[in-house]
Order: sequence, then C-alpha cells, then structure tokens
Amino acid sequence: MKPKIVFAEKVDIPDILKFIKELAHFEKLEHEVEATEDRLRDSLFGSKKYAEVIFLEVDQVKVGMALFFHTYSTFLGKPGIYLEDLYVRAEFRNKGYGKTLLTYLAKLTVDRDCGRLEWSVLDWNKSAIDFYLSLGAKLMSDWTAQRLTGDALKNLAK
Repeated sequence: MKPKIVFAEKVDIPDILKFIKELAHFEKLEHEVEATEDRLRDSLFGSKKYAEVIFLEVDQVKVGMALFFHTYSTFLGKPGIYLEDLYVRAEFRNKGYGKTLLTYLAKLTVDRDCGRLEWSVLDWNKSAIDFYLSLGAKLMSDWTAQRLTGDALKNLAK
C-alpha cells in the first residue's frame, strides 16, 4: 500500500512519546528525555501550539514521524521550518520513507511561503548525513549550535 502522511492529533500523544523515546535510544540519549504525555499535550495541542507532528503510515501502521516548528529568518524576511526530529523505525528503513517525510516537509515549506527548511544531525550519524547531502542539503560547517538549559538557563534569566 502507498505510504500516507497524516498530521498527529491529541489521541496520538502516546505514539509521539514512543517515537521520541525510540529516537533517543537510537541516538544513545535516553537519559535526556524529560518529555511526558502531559507536556506533549500542552505544547503540541494546548492553547499555544509550539510544534507540529506528522506521521508516515503504511497499512495504517505508523512507521515514521517528523516533529517540526516555525522559525524566522531576518535575512530572508520570511519564516522557515525547523525539523526537530525525523525518525523512521528500524524495521522500515531503507524503503524511502525518510525521503517521503522530507519531501512532504519541503512541499509544506514551499506551500507556507517559508524561505528555508533546516535541521541538525549528530556528527557521528554518517548514513543520515550522506542521505541529507544526496537530497541537496548543505552542511552548515561554518555555524555551531549553542544551547542554554537547566541551571545555566535559569541563572542567565535571573
């Protein structure tokens, strides 16, 4: 059967969390997962929606997920889409499903008149990097990611 893209709904929160945990396991980052169903409900489906989720389904089975949100480029003067997580379950890889999800997001980016689609990839994930480069993605080697979390974030906010 042909793969189908569907937007997640509140009823999908347990599946979203399951995908997040599977991705964290794959990336060896399970210890960093603090997401809960309640947090996801509030941030994805609450009064202010901070991100969106799409699933790729095959025969009504969720085989892949992408979580994304809007950003803004001052240089372009336009919004963009940032892909936070793209994950295809291990048993469904190498079937083109990751490309299907990215193709859908690229179309959504264009349809929403956004100027760019961006994401990060762990530097050790060579197969993902090679895959992204094969699609025409540009490695942003002149930029480094910065992050404030936990106590450092709270201390700066004081």
